[in-house]
Amino acid sequence: MTKKYTPTLLCLLLSLFLPIAVLAQSGTVGNAQRLVPDASLAPFYHGVASGDPLADRVMLWTHVTTADPTAIVEWRIATDTAMQNVLQTGTVMTDTSRDYTVHIDVTGLQPNHYYYYEFGYNGSLSVRGRTKTLPIGDIDSLRFGVVACSAMGYGYFNAYSRLTARNDVDAILHLGDYMYEYGDGQFGSVRNMTPTNEVLNLNDYRMRHGDYKLDADLMRLHQQYPFITVWDDHETANDAWKGGAANHTPATEGDWLTRKAAGTRAYLEWMPIRQPDPTNAPQRIYRKFSFGDLMDLIMVDTRLEGREEQVAAGQPTNTSATRTLMGAQQFDWTCRQLRQSTAQWKVMGNQVMMAPLKLFGQVLNQDQWDGYPAERSKLFDTLNLNTIQNLVVVTGDIHTSWGHDLPLPNYQAATGAGSVGVEYVVTSVTSQGSPLSLPTQLIKSSNPHCKYFELTKKGYLILDVNKQRSQGEWWYVDKVDAPSSNEAFTQAWKCDNNTRKLVQASAPAVAHPSKVVTQAPLPPRNLNTRTTKTEDFVFLGLYPNPATQKQLTLQYYNRTPQNISLQVTDITGKVVLNKDLGQQGVGLIYENLYLPTLFAGVYTVSIVGKGERVSKKVVISEP
Repeated sequence: MTKKYTPTLLCLLLSLFLPIAVLAQSGTVGNAQRLVPDASLAPFYHGVASGDPLADRVMLWTHVTTADPTAIVEWRIATDTAMQNVLQTGTVMTDTSRDYTVHIDVTGLQPNHYYYYEFGYNGSLSVRGRTKTLPIGDIDSLRFGVVACSAMGYGYFNAYSRLTARNDVDAILHLGDYMYEYGDGQFGSVRNMTPTNEVLNLNDYRMRHGDYKLDADLMRLHQQYPFITVWDDHETANDAWKGGAANHTPATEGDWLTRKAAGTRAYLEWMPIRQPDPTNAPQRIYRKFSFGDLMDLIMVDTRLEGREEQVAAGQPTNTSATRTLMGAQQFDWTCRQLRQSTAQWKVMGNQVMMAPLKLFGQVLNQDQWDGYPAERSKLFDTLNLNTIQNLVVVTGDIHTSWGHDLPLPNYQAATGAGSVGVEYVVTSVTSQGSPLSLPTQLIKSSNPHCKYFELTKKGYLILDVNKQRSQGEWWYVDKVDAPSSNEAFTQAWKCDNNTRKLVQASAPAVAHPSKVVTQAPLPPRNLNTRTTKTEDFVFLGLYPNPATQKQLTLQYYNRTPQNISLQVTDITGKVVLNKDLGQQGVGLIYENLYLPTLFAGVYTVSIVGKGERVSKKVVISEP
C-alpha cells in the first residue's frame, strides 16, 4: 500500500481503539426491552453472589429490598444443596448507609470444597448459591471463565448464560466494565437502564448496579460460581485515570474525585469483593489469590489506582521513564509478587492490552500499555532478568479477541525467543466491537507477536491451566440482540510449561471430572407463610437516604399499566405533598422528587396506584 493512503487507513484503524465514547451512539429506547424483577425472589430481587475465595474463606453477598430503616438479615452456609448439613449461621445488619447490601466474610472453611449458602429476612429465603474455596498443596488443574465489557444497552448476556450451563469452571474472572455509565440510547438501544441519564453521583451508580443485578443470566452466573473481579473505566466513566476521565466534564458534571468516590463506593457495595485495606486505602482493589502450587492469580488496577492521563489519540507517545499506568506502590507490589511466587503459573488479571499493537509504526491506542511504554519495559525487564517463567496475562477492555506473545525488543516470531510471557484478550459480553474486517496479514506483519485476533464476535474465554500448559479458548455466542443458547468454539492457543510463547492447540480442553458437580438449585425458596399477593409495585430504592438536600430519586417497578401518584407524609401522618405522575407503563421507572419546603425530620414516601400503596421512610436533615 502506498504511503498516501496510510493516513486514511490509520484514521479508520484508530477509530477501533480510540476511547469507547467515540462509538457511543444515540438511539430511541421506546422499544428497548425492560428488566422485570421476579416476584418470587422477594425480598432478594437481586439474587445472591460470592467472591474473592481463599482456601479457608469466601465473601457472600446479597441485597434486601425493604421499607424498614434497618434490616437484620440471616445467613447460613452448608455442604449440601438441601442445606441439611449447615456449618455456620449468623445475622448481619444492613441499612441505607450501605444501600441494603450485605457482605459476609465466612471463615473457617475447608480448602477446595464446594459450599451452598442462602439468606433470610422476615421469613423469606433467597435463592441458594454455590461457591468454592481455593485449593492448597499439589494441584493438577484449574479452569476459569473469563469475561469483560457487558453493556446492557447492546443486548443480552448470552455469554453469561453459556458459562453457567458449562458447570465446569472453578471461578469467574471479570476484568471490568461490569456495568456502563452511559444514559439510555448512548451506547446501544437493545435494552434500557435505570436511571436513563448518564450516571454521575452515588445514587445513580447504586441504581445502575441494581439494574444490572436484575438480569436473570447475570444473577444465575453469580449464583453458581465465585467471582474474582476488578473494575475498568465504565464503572466510573469512559477512559478514566486517577485525576479525570474522557467522559467527565468538571464544569458541568462536578468534581472528578467526588464522582470517582461515588462509583467505587457503589461498586464495593454491590460486588462480592473483599477490600485488601479498607481503612488506609479503601479504593485499593489490587490483590493476590493462591491456587496451591499450580497458580498465583494477581489482580491489578491499571485504571484508577495510579494511572496518569492518557496521551490524546494521534499524538506522540510519552516515553518518560517516570510515566506510570499502575502507580509506583502497586507496580512495586506487583513485581514483588512475581519475584516471590513459588507457583508454577503466574496469571495477571489486567484491564488493558499489554502487548504492543501498532500499524505502520503508529500506536493505535494510547489508553493501553502502549501509552505507558517505559513502565511496560520495566515490567518486562523484571520478568526477564529474574527468569520468571509462565506469566499469563488475561485482559479485557477493547471488545475484541487477541492472543499474543509479550515481546522484548529482540523478539523472534519464528521461535518465540525474546518473549517474557503470553496474553489472552477476551472479547466483550455484549459491547460493540470493530465495524471493520481487517486482513490478517496486515495486523501480523506489523505485530509479529500477534498469533490470533478476531474483531467482531461476542462471548467469553476459557482459561485452562495444568502442569503441562496454560490454554486460552475463545467461545462465541451467535447473537446478543436477542436471547440465544447457541455458541461455538473457534480457536485455542496454549503456552507449554517454561516456553513463554503461544502455539495453537488442536482442540478445546476437556474439563477434569471434579469440575462438574451439582449446581445450586434453580427454584427460589420462599418460606414466608403470610397470605401474600403479587404486588402492583416493587419499591426498589429511595436515594439519598438520609438526605441533606431536599431532592429525592425513587426507583420502582410497575407491573401493570396504571395511573400512579406519589405522596409524602410527615411523622404525624399529615400529607405534605401529592404528585400525580399520570399513566405509567410496565417496567422499571425512576422519578425525581423535589421537596424544597420541608423541615428536617422523618417522612414517608408512598407510591400509590389502583388499590395499592407501597412506602419507604426517609430522613431529611439540614445540610
